[in-house]
Amino acid sequence: MHGDSFYSRVSHTTAVSFMSQQESPRITFGNRVRKSPFFEATRRWGCNTFTIYNHTYMPVSYGDSLEEYVQLVNHVTLWDVACERQVQIQGLDASEFVQLLTPRDLSKLAVGQALYTPLVNEQGGLINDPVLLRIREDCYWFSLADSDLLLWAQGVAVASRHQIEISEPDVSPLQVQGPSASDVMVSLFGDWILQLRYFWFRQLELDGIPVLVSRTGWSNELGYEIFLQDSSRGDELWERIMEAGKPYKITPACPNQIKRMEAGLLSYWNDMNQSNNPFEVGLGRFIDLDQSSDFIGKQALQQITSTGLSRKLMGAKIEGEALPANEQRWPVYDGDNQVGELTSCVYSPNLQSNIAYIMVPIALANPGQRISVHTSVGVREAQLCDLPFVKNRAR
Repeated sequence: MHGDSFYSRVSHTTAVSFMSQQESPRITFGNRVRKSPFFEATRRWGCNTFTIYNHTYMPVSYGDSLEEYVQLVNHVTLWDVACERQVQIQGLDASEFVQLLTPRDLSKLAVGQALYTPLVNEQGGLINDPVLLRIREDCYWFSLADSDLLLWAQGVAVASRHQIEISEPDVSPLQVQGPSASDVMVSLFGDWILQLRYFWFRQLELDGIPVLVSRTGWSNELGYEIFLQDSSRGDELWERIMEAGKPYKITPACPNQIKRMEAGLLSYWNDMNQSNNPFEVGLGRFIDLDQSSDFIGKQALQQITSTGLSRKLMGAKIEGEALPANEQRWPVYDGDNQVGELTSCVYSPNLQSNIAYIMVPIALANPGQRISVHTSVGVREAQLCDLPFVKNRAR
């Protein structure tokens, strides 16, 4: 349901409870952390809270996350996600080297296509979960989650004999997300955008601004990413998109915690890190152990599938009033025994429930399993469930 009437039924009490949190500590700006090409535009349009992601200031709130959620599910929003830095690998052996870095089989990846590609270390631990774009036959971009993949790739290359160049290009993405995203994109680029397939992209110019447009996003709503390829044009591109979006009630917003959790999307460092293998966090469908190509961590992942999992990340619905966001992982109990931990938690107005991701022993990883969560505001009862909470609407 996308109508305003549904979301207007969220009670004032619930909304206040959802938003009530202690005032966040301030963050100072300086030269040590990168500013995106859209940084000044986001401040001009009212962004008042930032975090640091890939050594870059990342907007996280324009004042009311619940209003941003309602705007996202009903209209259209514009996000500065330039913190998704790109690692470019190009050269004669680029395809072979890129396959070395990921357990996903890339043999059918075409120029103009993107794939979600978890990356692991030699022990099978997740080090990043980027989207990989094949720019040309001999050139790829990894669009990163929050970890230093550039250094990892350069380190791997030192010990190899691949003829490649590894760099961070001048590329900074924005996201246009929401039910009216296609309307805005058609206004900007023309009707061809309606034929752009999910996880495919096209390179072009907008008013002389070089961009790459992909049918991707992090919201479980209809969406696109616009990869700016000239950082000097950031402010211009931002204002051009906002102007095109006026008839469709576009507003600036940020990657939305509610939407990504409803969709079962994972956040690196929040929900997984090098201590987790892909199978226990539900990413097994992106791992191709039967491919002939070798890749880092292949033997470790084969061993994990042979011995079986000891734990699993599950969804959960937590009883009671809206909980504050968890600033650390909350312990999870089965009776008097601590058995796991909660990685992420948020209140979903759509589901009218607190929803969470919880890592538990494999013996307890069953839908309907009752557990208790020791939150920052007391003990709450919860029930485990499968992920996602809401089916994918982005396709």
